[in-house]
Amino acid sequence: MSDVLAFAGVSVVRGHNRLLDDVTWEVEEGERWVILGPNGAGKTTLLQIAAARMHPTTGVVGILGEVLGTVDVFELRPRVGLASASIAERIPGGESVGNVVVTASYGIIGRWRESYDRQDYARAMGLLDALGVAHLADRLYGTLSEGERKRVQIARALMTDPELMLLDEPAAGLDLGGREDLVARLGVLAEDTEAPALVLVTHHVEEIPPGFTDVLLLREGRIVAAGPLPLALTSANLSATFGLPLVVERHGKRWSARAADPESTPSAG
Repeated sequence: MSDVLAFAGVSVVRGHNRLLDDVTWEVEEGERWVILGPNGAGKTTLLQIAAARMHPTTGVVGILGEVLGTVDVFELRPRVGLASASIAERIPGGESVGNVVVTASYGIIGRWRESYDRQDYARAMGLLDALGVAHLADRLYGTLSEGERKRVQIARALMTDPELMLLDEPAAGLDLGGREDLVARLGVLAEDTEAPALVLVTHHVEEIPPGFTDVLLLREGRIVAAGPLPLALTSANLSATFGLPLVVERHGKRWSARAADPESTPSAG
């Protein structure tokens, strides 16, 4: 079993809906995975399980050497960094940026009566600096732009020095400049050999940062393809994932996709 993540025959059923269907997948130490798929593919559900915030209906899930369902999730969760919309929505707008990050030390959202030492504050500032937002430490979180908030959320997720880092659509809602700045910073993180294993969810191949190694393609809760990016991220696999003819192109360390030219698509006859 993988030391980081191991899904074996994992399914999630809610009512008559099968959100994940027999997913078997592993993430090894040092790997950087991107999960691609359309809305409703099961990407966020998969990430919630990987973060020990949801249990599967069937199957076995290993997280950092522990088996989900046999371990205290409140001890496991601090070992997993998570940046997601569900967490972002709970961050008080009146909290200072510095406190948004440092409170992750206690696994809480919103400063209360807990105390922190110099090392906690130094680490929080170091992470904010690495993400280009240290100058915002005293600003109220609610006054930040969407791009600034995304970077603060990632700094918060890194605060506990996690062994696994999960990013759920970190570039969603950003303009072109904000997206490119964030992708570049995530690329630096991905290429850091001391960084934790990374899993990033997105809809767009353009948002895959440099340094990412592998891709998991999901459609309707099932795996279409998985493996090293150059082998698995093909036009055929992406077309099957999104249900229309697509062309994937590589540009150095980055990727792009577009609809296939109808005139160049072979006819069914």
